[in-house]
Amino acid sequence: MNGRARAKARGLSRGEGFFRQPDSPRVGYSGNGDLLALQSENEDVKSDTRSGKSSPKYGFSVGTSGYKVMDRGGRIRCNLEDMGIRTRETMEHVRDSKTGSSGIPVKVVTNLFSLGIPKEWQLYQYHVAFIPEMESRRLRIALLYSHPEFLGKAKVFDGATLFLAHKLENEVTELSCETRRNETVKITITLTHQLLPSSPVTIQFLNIAFKKVLKKLSMHQIGRNFYSPSDLVEIPQHKLTLWPGFATSVTQYENRVMLCADVSHKVLRSENVLEFMSNLYDNVDKARFTEMCEKELVGLIVLTRYNNKTYRIDDIEWSVKPTDTFQKSDGTQITYEDYYKQQYDVDLTDLNQPMLVSQLKLKGSKTVEPRVVHLVPELCYMTGLSSRATSDFRLMKDLAQETHLSPEVRHQRLSRLADNIQRNKDARLELESWGLQLGCQASLTGRVVTSEKILMQNEMCMPMNAGDWLRDMRNMKIIGVAPLENWIVVCTIRNMELAHNFVTCLRRVGGPMGFNMENPRVVQVPDSPMAFVRVLQQHVNPELQLVLCLLPSNQKDCYDSVKKFVSLEQPVPSQCVLARTLSKQGMMMSVATKIALQIACKVGGELWAVEIPLKSLMVAGIDVNKDAVSKGTSVVGFVASINTSITRWYSHCVMQHAGTNTADCLKICMEGAINKWQKCNNGQLPARIIVYRDGVGDGQLRMVVDYEVPQLLSVLNECSGGFRRPRLSVVVVRKKSLCRFFTEANRSLQNPPVGTVIDMEATRPEWYDFFLISQLVRQGTVNPTYYNVVYDDNGLKPDHMQRLTYKMCHLYYNWTGLIRVPAPCQYASKLTFLVSQSIHREPSLELADKLFYL
Repeated sequence: MNGRARAKARGLSRGEGFFRQPDSPRVGYSGNGDLLALQSENEDVKSDTRSGKSSPKYGFSVGTSGYKVMDRGGRIRCNLEDMGIRTRETMEHVRDSKTGSSGIPVKVVTNLFSLGIPKEWQLYQYHVAFIPEMESRRLRIALLYSHPEFLGKAKVFDGATLFLAHKLENEVTELSCETRRNETVKITITLTHQLLPSSPVTIQFLNIAFKKVLKKLSMHQIGRNFYSPSDLVEIPQHKLTLWPGFATSVTQYENRVMLCADVSHKVLRSENVLEFMSNLYDNVDKARFTEMCEKELVGLIVLTRYNNKTYRIDDIEWSVKPTDTFQKSDGTQITYEDYYKQQYDVDLTDLNQPMLVSQLKLKGSKTVEPRVVHLVPELCYMTGLSSRATSDFRLMKDLAQETHLSPEVRHQRLSRLADNIQRNKDARLELESWGLQLGCQASLTGRVVTSEKILMQNEMCMPMNAGDWLRDMRNMKIIGVAPLENWIVVCTIRNMELAHNFVTCLRRVGGPMGFNMENPRVVQVPDSPMAFVRVLQQHVNPELQLVLCLLPSNQKDCYDSVKKFVSLEQPVPSQCVLARTLSKQGMMMSVATKIALQIACKVGGELWAVEIPLKSLMVAGIDVNKDAVSKGTSVVGFVASINTSITRWYSHCVMQHAGTNTADCLKICMEGAINKWQKCNNGQLPARIIVYRDGVGDGQLRMVVDYEVPQLLSVLNECSGGFRRPRLSVVVVRKKSLCRFFTEANRSLQNPPVGTVIDMEATRPEWYDFFLISQLVRQGTVNPTYYNVVYDDNGLKPDHMQRLTYKMCHLYYNWTGLIRVPAPCQYASKLTFLVSQSIHREPSLELADKLFYL
């Protein structure tokens, strides 16, 4: 049954049912082709319309495998198993200390706030039973709260579990009360846990408590974050609205529990969905309107401002109108028009508009049929940016001015949040009732590691700018690349002159860098983007070294068809260039320099290197992406170095039919990388292997430790043949972190220097983890990358692991500078992006030893 049929059958109104947290939509492109992610999540509602009665919003359980926070109905709302994984205990070399010592110390201000928790503080958890049993949750809460024992005391009760800031006199307390019908009810309150501040259940409880504090400040929760619609920022020239707000998280850090707070923005479009549909109707062929409308809208996240909730559009129900009726939970019938008037005092202006459909399936449930709600387009506002909007340079520049806050401005907003909590009586009392007090922002000491030397063919350079060495290498030769002798350029007739000029520039810049290019064969295609593949079929052969396509427009279908052909049917490295990229003659040489470097990589060249003290070291990167076409299919990218200087790479991509980020194919990928290493190193195995695993979300650490690491170890045990197997380290890489760091200079706060490492106070006691700032940010506040070593039998000292990780951030050949993550991670990300967005099949292994996806 499709979304429309389910919607008709169930007839559920907006505001009813359960709502899960969907994946954040990925929209738009950044300057280097990476996706920009804008978060949009849904929030649980407060009533259970399936049973027609209220039910608890939160529940807590402690199991043997970890800690889980449950919502009503037993669904896991927040998985806390990450906190139950204590990987550091298994690593003897960091069991006592994981802090490095090399580098220049630097004072760092953070966005971490102390909570002033007393040493003797505990949270008391009780189970509450009623005799006779009470069906109504509201009645259970009313009976308990009305008892004199709990008047004026801090408490949270969800109908079954009670949390108190103080301990009752007896471990089992029996109370009695009467209902309005003079029925006597016996209440038994049993102490189940005395929770310390570091307990995962306490941590989650404190997160919920702090959400109440933010609500006291008149902030609205959208997804996981809180925003202030009253302080909105209008960007009228682009029909956008920004809601400023904050993302918060209470976590156990090294020595204490602290609040981490960061500035967040919600991007909303000023036009609602109905206005968008009307504009689309006026600008497309009427016969294709419904098709185009569904193509543009299905999959988008919308926000309903009358209750500040977000939903994903899964379908459009063209036959259902606001005048149609549906059945409420009490069995009565009501029209959508009347429902919104009664519930939200909203008058609909267009009674002929179709209804949007949102499917709401219980998270983790494979058997329960998705629930469906109808949304009115007139009341739905689209969040985030369209792909067309993100290609608008001026729009992205204007948006960046509002959202890319400098360290000083970001720090001021966070300080203002703390001041508002202190000044607001209700917010302050909410904290004080639990024995908490919000303190000042924490400071700590980081270290700045030594800058790296960039090794070229016969010389080396120490970049004047620590994050970018493009200028330094203009007169230096790259390490090595074979001459480009057999290649073709494919372009339309009207772009022939542009193609010849571009080839001339490529050859001119290639010589000084040591990349010799012969004149290519230029092939004309009709002035039609889709004609490229037909021409490629006629002229591409296995002897070709490269195909360069000069595309007349940025039509995705044309790009995708070219990449499919040269990656699957006739494997050959390819380079696609937009004609408009070359239209500015003054920038032709600069563009040609960057593309020449890119082409050199794709045909197997080595550009630059850094000093690697460890001999016989292999580094690998893993990333997982979801296929854009095949629902439930994941794309696993695996990229590993195959020489001792870490300048050549083996790439393998596998499609797996699993809707999760779990990698099932690591054994196959590692076997291929080991075989390639042996061919390039006289049959020898690498002595050490360090794997950087990207794309791991919250609650997935156990999957990496218990499922992915054993796959890698099994390959190494088998290939060693009874001899000493290669030592292995697995490092989880997270690009998204709430933690921010600032340094003080010239009486203001600035971004820390490139190469700053933080491995104390802001890290977790049970993990071997550290933060590294390896990116030069010229606008806004730098976002540090978080590394968690989950398996390590290499025994590298923290200084060595941190320094090696920093070195890897220098080896991404598609950018002459430092990047946020180690190069193999970025290569794996680029590989999975190409496959998931354009190819949708596993690329030919004939291209495995070339960086064909850059």
